[in-house]
Formats: sequence, C-alpha cells, structure tokens
Amino acid sequence: MSKVNTTNRTIKTLAFLSLSLVLGACGQSATTTPSMGSGQQGIKMPSSLRNTSQTPGKWFVELAGDPTGLTAQSVSGQQTGFRAQAVAQGIKYTEVQSYDTLFNGFSVEATGAEINRISRMPGVIGVYPVRRVDAPRTTISPNSLAAPEMYYAKGMTGADIAQNELGLTGKGVKVGVIDTGIDVDHPAFKGRIVAGYDFVGDDYGKDGKYVPVPDNNPDDCAGHGTHVAGIVGGNVASNGFKGVAPEVSFGAYRVFGCEGSSYDDVILEAMERSVKDGMQVVNMSLGSAFDDWAETPLAKAGNRMIKKGVILVASAGNSGGDGQYSMGGPTMGDSVISVASVDNVKVDLAAFTLSDGSKIGYYPATGAPAPKKGTTLPITKGPKGSPTVANDGCDPYAANSLTGKAVLIRRGTCSFYIKATNAQKAGASAMVLYNNAAGYISPTVEGDPPITIPVVSVSDVDGAKIDGLIAGGVSMTFDGGQLTIANPTANASSSFSSYGMSAELELKPDIGAPGGNIYSTYPLNAGDGSGYAVLSGTSMASPHVAGAVALILQAYPKTQPKDMRGLLMNTASLRWYLNNGTLLTGLPDYVQRQGAGMVNIVGAYSNTVSATPSKLSLGESAAFATRNKVIVLKNTGARREVYTAFNYPALTVAGTTLAPTPNQSYATMTINGKNADADAGVEVVVPPFSEVELNVVVSPPAAAPDKAQYGGYVNLVSTTSPSLVVPYAGFKGDYQSLQSLGDLIIGGTKYNAPLLADDGDDALYPEGAATTTMPDYTFKPVEVTYSDGTKDTVMDAPYLAANFAHQVRTLTFDLLDGNGAVVDTLAKEEYLARNCTNDLSKQSDSCDALSLFKWDGKLTGGKDAPAGVYSLRLSALKPLGDPSNPAHTEVYTSQKFKVLR
Repeated sequence: MSKVNTTNRTIKTLAFLSLSLVLGACGQSATTTPSMGSGQQGIKMPSSLRNTSQTPGKWFVELAGDPTGLTAQSVSGQQTGFRAQAVAQGIKYTEVQSYDTLFNGFSVEATGAEINRISRMPGVIGVYPVRRVDAPRTTISPNSLAAPEMYYAKGMTGADIAQNELGLTGKGVKVGVIDTGIDVDHPAFKGRIVAGYDFVGDDYGKDGKYVPVPDNNPDDCAGHGTHVAGIVGGNVASNGFKGVAPEVSFGAYRVFGCEGSSYDDVILEAMERSVKDGMQVVNMSLGSAFDDWAETPLAKAGNRMIKKGVILVASAGNSGGDGQYSMGGPTMGDSVISVASVDNVKVDLAAFTLSDGSKIGYYPATGAPAPKKGTTLPITKGPKGSPTVANDGCDPYAANSLTGKAVLIRRGTCSFYIKATNAQKAGASAMVLYNNAAGYISPTVEGDPPITIPVVSVSDVDGAKIDGLIAGGVSMTFDGGQLTIANPTANASSSFSSYGMSAELELKPDIGAPGGNIYSTYPLNAGDGSGYAVLSGTSMASPHVAGAVALILQAYPKTQPKDMRGLLMNTASLRWYLNNGTLLTGLPDYVQRQGAGMVNIVGAYSNTVSATPSKLSLGESAAFATRNKVIVLKNTGARREVYTAFNYPALTVAGTTLAPTPNQSYATMTINGKNADADAGVEVVVPPFSEVELNVVVSPPAAAPDKAQYGGYVNLVSTTSPSLVVPYAGFKGDYQSLQSLGDLIIGGTKYNAPLLADDGDDALYPEGAATTTMPDYTFKPVEVTYSDGTKDTVMDAPYLAANFAHQVRTLTFDLLDGNGAVVDTLAKEEYLARNCTNDLSKQSDSCDALSLFKWDGKLTGGKDAPAGVYSLRLSALKPLGDPSNPAHTEVYTSQKFKVLR
C-alpha cells in the first residue's frame, strides 16, 4: 500500500516485502527441561547462586499523600508520626534520607522481615527496593579534531537552523544535568554553571563501597555528564563548538563517583534539589533497565517535577539487545519525555593503516589498553576464522600460536571478553574484532583477569576486507590516524535503544534524537586530553531533546511543561527500519523503539496545530478487539489548515520478549468513519482558532502472532504547514498470557523455576522436582566444600531463585506449614522489574538472570519459627492483572523442608 511520510514525499509501494527481512535478534537456543526423578536430590549449585546473606537491604518507604499537593507541615507531620509508630512497634531500621518535594517518605536500611513490618504500618502506601543504577556505559573514540563541533547531529534535528536562522540559543533558560557532574574548568561552560551539588564524592562506588562524601563542587571525573552537558548547550568561541542550546545556564548535580554505580535514593535527592534550585528543564541520561513502571519512586518523582513546572527529559535506556519491555527508571513517568536513540549520519573514528596503504576506522574496546602509537603487527586469524563463521574465537587457540600478532576475530556466539581472553592467552599482541552485522559496534571487554592487549572493533565490511588479505600477508600500524565516514546505520534507530511498551502497555519511548556516535565535550584531564570525545547511547539522545526544549522555551516561554512533550511529538519525523544494513525507506521502525520519530525543532517552532493526545495506548486486543479514540486538533493560527489523514502502520514486534523479530501484519483504521488505509486518505480541515475532533477506530492486525506488539501512526500530511503524527501501539492477544515466572538456564540446560536453594547441601531443587530426603535447615553458619572444590561458610537457610520473564505487579512471599496453610507473609513487593536474561552464563554486573527471596527463619513479629515442616510460596500478580481472577496470578510452591531447632 502506498503511503506518505511526514515530509510530504510519496513513498514507494511496500507491497509486502515477502518478509525478506533478515531477523537481527538472536533467540535462546532450545533446551529440554530435565525430568527430576524421585531419586534425585537436586542439581549442583553454580557459584553465582551461593548467596544467603541476611544483611539489611535499602528500601524506599512511601507515605500517603502526594507532596506536590500537601503543605510542608503536613509532610513533616506524617513523617514524624511514622518515626514514632516505628519506635513504638519496636521496628528496627536505619533512616538514610527523607524526601518532601517529589516523594513523601524515606530511604531506609532494613532486613526483609523488618521492611515487611514497615509495609503494614498505617499511612505506608508502598515499599520499593532502592535499585542500583549503573553508570551509563559508553565507549570513547579518542579523536581530536582541529575544530570540534557536533557537526552532523545538529543538522539531523534542525538545531543548526534554529540557531542560525531563527536566532534561538536557549538564553535565559536553566537546564539541570543529573549525571556524573560537569567539568567546571572546561571552556564550554565557563561562567554558565549557576547551581550544583556533588551528592557522593570521588570515591563513591570505588571497590564496591558506597559511602557518600558530599560537597558543593560538582566537578566531573568520569566524563559522561560533561559530554551530556556539551550536547545540551556547550559553547566554545575559540573553536566553534556549539551544543543544541549554546546560551543556556546549567545546574550540575553529581550522583556518580569517578567509577562505579549510584543508587535511586541519591538520584531522588538530586531531583528534589534541581526543583528547589529553580531549574526549568532537567536532563537525566540514566536509569535502571527493566524497571518498566510509571509507579516506581523515580518515575513518580519525574511526574511530580512536571507538576512543579519543571520539564524532565530522560533517556530511554540502552538495553535494546535484551529485548522487549526493557525500559526503566525516571523515563517511565507518564509525563516525562522519554528519548530513544538514532544513529548519527557520519562517524569520526580513530584509524590504523594496513600494509596496502588503506586506512581502517575503529572503536577501541572499553576495558582494554589503548593501542600504542607506532606499533606495527602482522595480522592473522584462527583456524575457524571467516566472514561466515558464527563462533570465531570462542574456543582456546593453540598455545603461543598468536605470539606477536594481531588476530582478526568475528563477532558472535560468545562474549567479547571470552574472545579477547583466548587471544591473549595464545600470545596475541592485539585483537581486531569485526561486526557480524552492518556497521560498527562499541565493545566492552571488562572482566577478571583484565585484558592487557589492545582490542579494537571495525565494521563488517572492513573485517571481510582484512580477512581476504591475510592469505597474502598483511600488517597493521597504529599511526594515530583518523577517518570521517558515512555511517552505514545513519538515521536508523540505534540497535542498543531500549524497547517499550511499559509494563502497563503505555506507549514508550516518546521521541527519538541522535545518540549513536556523538561528538561532544569531555573533561580536560580525561580521554585523550583534547576536551572532546565521541560517545554513543540514549544518554546522548536525551540532551538533544533537553536542548530542543530550551530553544522552544526561549521562543515560547509560556509553554506549559505538560504540553511540551506533545509539541515535540506532533512534528517528529519517522525513522525507517534497518534490515541487515539496508534502510527500508517508507517502512517505519517499531513504534516501541522510536516513539513518534526524530525530534524536529523547526517543525515544533513553526507549528500552529496541536494534536491531543499526542499518542494512543490501545491496550490488549483480547479485552478490546477494536479501540475507539478521539484526537482533538486545535489551531491557534489565523490560517485555515488542511490535512490528509492516513493510517501509517509500523512494523509489528513479534518473537519473544528476549528475542523480538519483525512482522508485517498491520492494524487497520478508520478516521471519522472513512477508510484511513486507502491511498486517498481522509481530508481534515481545521479552521483558524478552532478545534476539530478526529474519531479514530483502530482494529489490531488479525494475522499478527499472539503476544505481538503492533503500532503505527495517525499521519496528518499538509502541503503548507508541518505535517503531524500521533503514534499508536497495542498488544495482540491476551496480555495475561505472558509468563512472569520464567525458567532458568544453568550450564546450558533449562530447569523449571523458581528453585529452592540449599547452600548447606550444595543443591538446587527445580520446581516440581521430587525429593527422597527432605531438605533441612538450622539457620546456623556451616562450612561447606562445594563440588568445584571451593570452601565457604554459609548460613544454612532456605531461599528461592526466581527468574522474572516479565514484570510483576505484586509479588507475595509466603511461609506455609506442612499442610499448605499460610503461617506468615514474609514479604510483599510491588512493581517488580523483569530480569535481563534467563541464562546464568549471560549474567553480569549490569544484567541479572534471577532474583533471590530469602528467609531468615523468623516470623514477621521477630520470633523464630518453631521446628517443623514448611514450604515457601511465591504468588506473582501479572501487570494489569485482576487480583480476583486466579488466571492472572502465577503461583509457585517449593518442596517441603524441615526447620531444625
């Protein structure tokens, strides 16, 4: 069917591309769940599961009442009352921080048993784990251009026109940056940091220790925040560098140390302070992945910032490689502007020179030393090496077989760290990694032991070229060269950009901006010392939009925070699907990955017709086979506007949560009772200073696979004014059919999960497995020698290992007696995140495969549970589930076990 895009150009017929789409996502290999016979006592426990620590955790405690609607006295009185009640009830906890501006409550340290008691106190409406937020991972390209600027990205958003032709600079607008701080000595920010605070200090997070040492100097020693601030509005007269809004004033709020992570409670402090400091816009290029709820503390706080008159812009996250429903953190706030990433049109790369004289651009790997300038190495490859092999470098090489050479290795199957380790052990002096898909990658090879040889990554095309030269002899020289090349993935959604929708099927992300390969400011004493670097991430996309917001506020200072997102979304331009390196012009990428499309600053500035709501969340088709929505077009201009309205469907997200795949089954639509799928579209006239309603009826794609996410756009095309888009998205089928309690892959074998763990016996008991001898627990320290020969002293206590294959609305953790009756509710948690993976071998510091639910042998009141026979139960209410409908709750009950006293 022929369609028209938002730039008025007629697009070629898409005519069902016969699904020649090459599916880029890799699924989990199929495994068989082993039968646990009556004679089997359990499976051996991997070391990553030995964790029975009963040390206190950190939690948010939320009290009743939105602080934006209460007086300071009311909030203070509620919190004083809570403290007094806790003392009266003998509840043991440590208050870490109190909040009164965006959140009514505290962060506390408490054991699971104590936080369960707190959750039952009058006036407490929720307790939530304080989640660790990893420092955003980015890869630095060590280039130093003679006249650094954000050359290409500004042209993608229209920021260059806004500055040069419209005279917009963001002057008079205050933008807060909650991040790693800002380099206060960098000339890009001289005299423009008007507020700020360091909440943590340099050593926060170092060696896993999180002791904040705050001060008033938010200077950046990590780099990320300086890069983000440069995109928002850096300005260096001597070399021409300009960010999107080069005359804004900054608030710098440092929530990360020089290395390591931060925590939600620190970030919430910074959010509250930015409001008190009078910021008009706040950028948050951070967040916890998979925490896909609008009700989590930071998401709620984000919504309340908008109520306070502050526009919050946040990155959508970099977990696109981990599948659907992978967003999280403040970006999930209903009113927050959530920003996805689009790849830059050109890339500035470091380069090495081949012996044939050609230059090859590369990215250096994070976690490996930089190449030494002047080094020349012959290039070789392993016995399996070729541009078609899937597992190149995953098996050890022969001893000393790579000594003194650079080894070419193709991406695929195993981790970059494993490939680099194998190369290093075989004596390689460097590793050249090449992509198995179109374009470039920014690899990370961090691990223990560390990688000590340079690791660089090149494109698929350059890797194949080098592979073809090896037989005739080829060498490489790290000569400090650089290249500017056309980006093979230009204008496509970045592969790392996280997928929506939200756990409650709200359409997220909202909008896209350049985030792949962005050149911006960097601390003067970091990187290559030039003060500039190339980084990639949705972290880089979000500040483009924060800068755009500042420009619009300068032009239209009366714009309400609640209206800004719609203004930007209405005029965005669609991104096309990248299929195995080919951009399929006219085929919109998933709505769940790009939102409304690329931000268009000039379109937002010149538009006089708004479309409200700015997006349509359609829910599940099992509950609503056809959805009726009303869009109001409001014309604030003196000119009559005429549009042709179309249904412009985007790709459907099929496959599984962990391995999404594209599908070309599309929703159908009528507008005002007329067929919006037809080439002629539907004419819509909006008179001057008037409002017109569009009655939109969307029918989900009948041919789409069950559990797929579909989407598209109500596309309003004008020949005289900016065209408009309103994205829509929905779920095909019964949303409650998605499994929340998933299985676990351990050692390549899939097991029914959750599992009961017994550290003392070095055993795990999969769900439903029979036992010949009932496990027993003493709740005393015991010394254990494990099957791999390691020794440890552990607490002999039961706990459950659970994989969350999808988010969980309410998780109840119960203790049952031998007859299956509830003895005690040990914990109740709300709005849980899904796990990143279900395979323990893929677990890392930033990717969890499971969650642990521990019992210390005590009842809620603090008394020891008496000796006897018990079991543990998890009940998981699914997102949007009805608690009264048993089909909406998944229930797991462990094997029976004995408590010995």
